[in-house]
Order: sequence, then C-alpha cells, then structure tokens
Amino acid sequence: MYIKKILLAIAILGLIGLSVFSYYIYTSIFSGNTSFTGEKKIVYVPTGADYQTVIDSLQPYVEDMESFDLVARKKGYASNIRAGRYAIKPGMNNNELVNALRSGNLPVKITFNNQERLENLAGRVAQQIEADSAALIKAFKDKEFLAENDFTEANALAMYIPNQYEFYWNTSAEEFRERMKREYDRFWTDEKKQKAEEIGLNPKEVSTLASIVHKETAKVDERPKVAGVYMNRYKNGWKLDADPTVIYALKNKTQKWDTIIKRVLYKDLELDSPYNTYIYKELPPGPIFMPDISAINAVLNYEDHDYFYFVADVKNFGYHKFAKNLAQHNRNKQEYVRWINKQGVKR
Repeated sequence: MYIKKILLAIAILGLIGLSVFSYYIYTSIFSGNTSFTGEKKIVYVPTGADYQTVIDSLQPYVEDMESFDLVARKKGYASNIRAGRYAIKPGMNNNELVNALRSGNLPVKITFNNQERLENLAGRVAQQIEADSAALIKAFKDKEFLAENDFTEANALAMYIPNQYEFYWNTSAEEFRERMKREYDRFWTDEKKQKAEEIGLNPKEVSTLASIVHKETAKVDERPKVAGVYMNRYKNGWKLDADPTVIYALKNKTQKWDTIIKRVLYKDLELDSPYNTYIYKELPPGPIFMPDISAINAVLNYEDHDYFYFVADVKNFGYHKFAKNLAQHNRNKQEYVRWINKQGVKR
C-alpha cells in the first residue's frame, strides 16, 4: 500500500512536471515575445551575418531572448541565417519571429533622379540598399561590363533611367547594375529606337541631349520647345552653344562638383573641353546630368519650329523667350542681362 502511494505521488509529480514543461514549451513558441507596441520595427540582417549578429539586432525588440533562442535553434534558424530586411510586428511570438526572419525578406522601393555623375548615383543608391557607394561605383565603372554592353564611362549614366524600382535590401552592387541594364533595355522599346533613328540620334545621344534640355528648363511643358531649338542647331551643323555644358566642363576641370555657377562668363566659353559645346559641334561624350523621362521624351518628340535661340524670360520666371534670328535674340538677351546685373549676380 505504501509503495503504491509513493508510485502514485511520483506519477502525479511527473504529470505536473510534464505539464509545466509542456506549458513552458507552448509559451516559448506561441506566446507574444516582443517588447514594443505601435509601429512595426525593421530589422536588417547583413550578408554574411552570423547568428549572434541577428540576436544583437533583435535585442531591442524581443522581451525574452532566451526563449527566442530556444525556438530559433529548434527550428534550425540559428544555422541558416538569411540576409535581408525584415519586419517585426508587436505581439509576435517566437514561432512567428523565426518565420518572419526565415521567409519575410521585404523589398524596398528605390528612387533616384537628378544625379550629376555616377558617383552621385552610387551615393544615392547606397542610402537605400546594402551595397555601399564604393562597391556601386566600382560596378558602374567596370570596364569589362561597359565594353560588353557598348557603353563608356562617359556615357554610362544614360543606362540608369530615373524611376522607382523594387529591390531586396541585400541586393549587391553587381545585381543592381544588371537590373538597371535590363530596365534600360525595357525602356528603349523598338518604337523609341525608331524615333531616335528618325531624328538622327542613337539612344545614348538622345540621353545626352536630353540632359542638356533638362538642365536648361525645369518646366516639363517647355522641354519639347527647347529640344526643338537644339535639334534645329544640330541638324543645321551649328554648335549647340549650351551654357549647361560649359558649367559641367568647368566643374569637370576643377573637380569641384559642389560649385554653384549662376552666370556663365565670356571667358568660360573658351575652356577647351569636349563638353564645351561653344567650341565643339559634336554632342558631349555623355550626359551632363541624369535626364528624367520627360526630357528624353521631349527630345524624341521635339517641337518642330523655326527657333534657333532662347534666353530666360525675366517676366515669366522658369520659362524662356525664343527667337528665330540673332537680332531678335540679342534684344531678348539685353533684357535678361539688365535684369541679372540688377540682381548683382556676378558668378
């Protein structure tokens, strides 16, 4: 009788122990284990990260790291880390946390525009994906890649069509570059290529001229008209005489890319540079700026008119006055010169 009682007691204690253990396991897996409320938190897991790096990244958001560690190891996550960008929501349990880190890699929406050089583009993109600017610029300027795809370092900026794109955060520099080449090929449809051919340009030359048009006017509705002026000059064998190319040439010579030049001086027009369209009839070696799609389309669909000159309209800021001959242009220019002198703009 006494032995039966002991055995019964042991059985009861075993059941209690098993219940406690089962409850611990259950709560470890299915009870909420986050230490924050409100908005979700984003956790970044770098390429090549080890388990401890993940633990350190989660530390501010997980209440009981010991129970998380138990579940992560049981589910095999500790030995199978996946780089990426992951969302942690308030109230998630350990099972949900592990599943999110295993298969919830969130894409990011990357945007870029208004970039003057490849270096600026690399810096902008590096703010949005894992690849740093050094890796990106190396990929952008890779001579083998450029040669294989019929680009040069001078015109490579034309390959990056400004828009919004979806990437995974852990995209490498090379993967980003390859995707942008595919987007470039997708953008330059047969129809667009045909339009370029009809106006006597190839896609890279269109982008180069579009970069000048973009710099000349911020008014999207005026860009086809400005493009028409440059196409009139180009088709008639004139030099383009575009001030933005002179500004770019000055910056390129001094390598002072942050310089702000509001006024081009006569002496600047004498700078010997392939980018100076006051000296050379040819288009510059490549874009002087990243033209947006409206500027590219403005060149492809330029306005057919008889204007050869334009100057800023001081009575309608942002727009320009156009002229068919030099005499008319000089009258318009005098009005602009008087205005800019009155503003005290020397450079």
